[in-house]
Amino acid sequence: MRVISGIYKGRNLKGFMIEGTRPTMSRVKESVFAMLQNDLQNKKVLDLFAGSGALGVEALSGGASSCVFVDKNQIACDTIKENTKGMQQVSIIKKDSLSYLKNTRETFDLIFLDPPYQENLLAQAIEIIESRNLLMKEGILVCEYEKEAFISTFSLWKDKKYGSTMIRIYKNN
Repeated sequence: MRVISGIYKGRNLKGFMIEGTRPTMSRVKESVFAMLQNDLQNKKVLDLFAGSGALGVEALSGGASSCVFVDKNQIACDTIKENTKGMQQVSIIKKDSLSYLKNTRETFDLIFLDPPYQENLLAQAIEIIESRNLLMKEGILVCEYEKEAFISTFSLWKDKKYGSTMIRIYKNN
């Protein structure tokens, strides 16, 4: 896995294999960042259910000013630490993602939600983000999912399907 564009383009990213996890496919990541390329500069990013941190790293490479990576797994946090070595404005938080959302006082310009598909966490995360106003005005919410049903009050901006993987991108207008 490599960073596809920006200042860290070509940088190798480490991954890991833990049951219940799966990395974002390269073609999905490329498509998402092609859609976001003009919306990354100086943005404060949250990579929730971060895994290897590939989405947050890609956002930093594209010009985001900072990224908070949240994952409850120690192996994931160690991997993110390796993948962000030498990068500025990075916070890695080992915590359950829903718990983090319920307790944070931070707000974000861009939030990536890529929870384990089988755990049906996406709807819960979106509900907390909306109720606690964690997405800034004009902020962007990127959701990767398989079959989970969810509803958002944010405005649907883009919607794509890649095999069984679906991406919905919302804006907080």
